[in-house]
Amino acid sequence: MGSGKSSLVAALCRTLGRELEIGVVTNDIYTSEDALFLRRAGVLAPERILAVETGGCPHTAIRDDVSANLEAVAELEREAHLDLVLIESGGDNLTAIFSPALADVQIFVIDVAGGDDIPRKGGPGIVRSDLLVVNKEDLAALVGSDLERMRRDARDKRGPRPVQFLSLRLDPLATPVSAWVRERVERFRAGTLSTTASADQGHHHLHDHVH
Repeated sequence: MGSGKSSLVAALCRTLGRELEIGVVTNDIYTSEDALFLRRAGVLAPERILAVETGGCPHTAIRDDVSANLEAVAELEREAHLDLVLIESGGDNLTAIFSPALADVQIFVIDVAGGDDIPRKGGPGIVRSDLLVVNKEDLAALVGSDLERMRRDARDKRGPRPVQFLSLRLDPLATPVSAWVRERVERFRAGTLSTTASADQGHHHLHDHVH
C-alpha cells in the first residue's frame, strides 16, 4: 500500500483522457476511498469511476471470484462506449495476480520505499505482469534503496518483460507508462496484441496492482 497506484491511475486518466474514453473500477475492502480520491482529483466524470467493496481480501475479487468487478465494468459500459477500463486492486501482497477472465494486461506497481529487495523476492506480479512499475525513484537516496540493484534483480526475475522506473512527483503525467498503455490500446484495436482475456471483448482492460 502507498506505492502510488491511485496516483498512477489519475495520471493515466489525465494524460489519455483527451484521446480515449476511459472508465475506472477500484477495489477496497470496506470503503470507497480510492474511488473518492479519483473523483476529487477530477480526472474523469464521477460516473466513470466505480468502487467495488470486496468485504474481504481484495485479491480474491481480482483473482478468484471476479464477478463483482465484471459487473462494475458492465455497468460502466451500459452508460458509454469505453476504449479503456483501468481496474485498481487494493491490498498489499506479492502473490496477487489478476484472473485472465478479468485482465487483458496487468501493470504491477511497487515503490522504492518498500525496500530494494522487493524485485528479488519475486511473486506473480513481479515475474508475470505485462509491465512492472517501480515508483518514487526520486526517493531512493532518502530511503537507502539501490536503484541499480532493483533494475538488476527485476531483469533477472522478468527476463524480457519491461520494467519502468517512475517518479510521479517529477513526471505527473507518467509519460512513459502512458505511452506504453497507449501503444497497447492501439495494438489491441489492430488485433495484434495477445491478451490473457477472451478475444471477443470489445474494449481493453488495463489493470494495476500494488505490492
